[in-house]
Amino acid sequence: MTATWTDVRDWILERNPDLTELRPETDIIDSRIVDSLQFVELVLFIEDLRGTALGSDDVSLDAFRTLKSIEQTFFS
Repeated sequence: MTATWTDVRDWILERNPDLTELRPETDIIDSRIVDSLQFVELVLFIEDLRGTALGSDDVSLDAFRTLKSIEQTFFS
């Protein structure tokens, strides 16, 4: 099975039980859906899904801002 942004969405929803829906364009950083501690976990989760470590150049805040940007940066 190939990992996609939906795997990331499901991971975020599991950690935010009050959140029932997450659109691909929602800014998960500014909206504080993913806080600073979860951000580190998110990076590790994406590395696990990809099967490879992310380089320091890959870890920019904008790359993680939305599910859409996560898909374009890490899963395309």
